[in-house]
Amino acid sequence: MVSIIIPTLNEEHALPRTLRMVRGLCPAPVEVIVADGGSTDQTVAIVRAWQADMPNLHLIECPRAGRACQMNEAVQQATGPILCFLHADTNLPDDALAVIEKTLTDARVAAGGFISIMRGPLQTRWLTSFHNYIKSYYAPMLFRPYLFFFKGARLLFGDQVIFCRRPQFLACGGYRDDLPIMEEADLLLRLVQYGRIRQVNRVVESSDRRVAKWGFWRANAIFLTIGFLWGIGFSPERLKRLYADIR
Repeated sequence: MVSIIIPTLNEEHALPRTLRMVRGLCPAPVEVIVADGGSTDQTVAIVRAWQADMPNLHLIECPRAGRACQMNEAVQQATGPILCFLHADTNLPDDALAVIEKTLTDARVAAGGFISIMRGPLQTRWLTSFHNYIKSYYAPMLFRPYLFFFKGARLLFGDQVIFCRRPQFLACGGYRDDLPIMEEADLLLRLVQYGRIRQVNRVVESSDRRVAKWGFWRANAIFLTIGFLWGIGFSPERLKRLYADIR
């Protein structure tokens, strides 16, 4: 039922663990599509090596980098009726796809995501993770109150593993290729026309590499600033300057 889509760009360190977790999912996905944006490390080689053990693993080498356009490209080749967008540094519980399928049996729900716990090899970022959890509620309440109270909008991010139905994803236009950041929030504000957005009561684990690189205070200040400026209408192009890629 579920097609998992993983956008990658130089993810040789994170991807192997994620693929190990994906291989252990029960039920298994219809397919796992890695959409690469031109990696210069061993990411593509890793995917090709794994294809021998995972016949449902497919590689797309996209003509241009950009998470939104990479995921859109993968959707065009996906065959499952449900789409699950998984970051290469995020790991799912083994029954995640069952949770996704059960959530979307409710026709009143258009899309959803998980509670993300940010974790590294040395520590768990509890405060950052808690703030990200409550931000899913207070951000749309502050900046899109009508959609929050009357339509069930929630603000979810990529490390929360966004999932939705493929027909509704296509009907609303998918991700906007021109957005370098906040593409998930933009998508969910359009998907809410088909039903509520759910943050399911299950946990996924995401890398703390940005917090580890920037430090706790700087990282959380950047997260807050980007969310606030997006909420009041700053362009994603300007916001992207604050959010450097960390590998």
